[in-house]
Amino acid sequence: MNETAKEPTQLAPILTLESKFFWDAATKEQFVCEKCSDCGQFRFPPRPMCPHCHSVKRDIVELSGKGKVLSWIKPVHPKPIGFDEPPTVGVIETDEGFRIVSNIIDIAYEDITFEMPVEVAFAPTVKNKKVPVFRPLSNENDSLSPVGGEG
Repeated sequence: MNETAKEPTQLAPILTLESKFFWDAATKEQFVCEKCSDCGQFRFPPRPMCPHCHSVKRDIVELSGKGKVLSWIKPVHPKPIGFDEPPTVGVIETDEGFRIVSNIIDIAYEDITFEMPVEVAFAPTVKNKKVPVFRPLSNENDSLSPVGGEG
């Protein structure tokens, strides 16, 4: 019997009117964000109005995909849905200056360090979607694709 690739079990993201562009881009392995057209501030998480100048004008910009780890935890209770093992969840400060909560992959929990440089990759979910995750910054190719979909 032929072994096939394991189907993803991680839940797909919940799409909202404000966040659909972000999740659609992630599925295409693009890491993007809103940037206010008036004051130039990044808006994350996505929202209908700039929290700095209250403008509703926005541009969607591609990000560097790089950042650093500010904090991390391995939640074990309750058991995380869609994961065989509890994921490592981190707060990542992007090179663009805003923070995102995401999973940290390809490194043992005890080896993560404060301000460790990381880069975005994309993990498959159910319903053929992908979500951004972060791994230690390296120049090596991996099974997950880095930002831009090129390895």
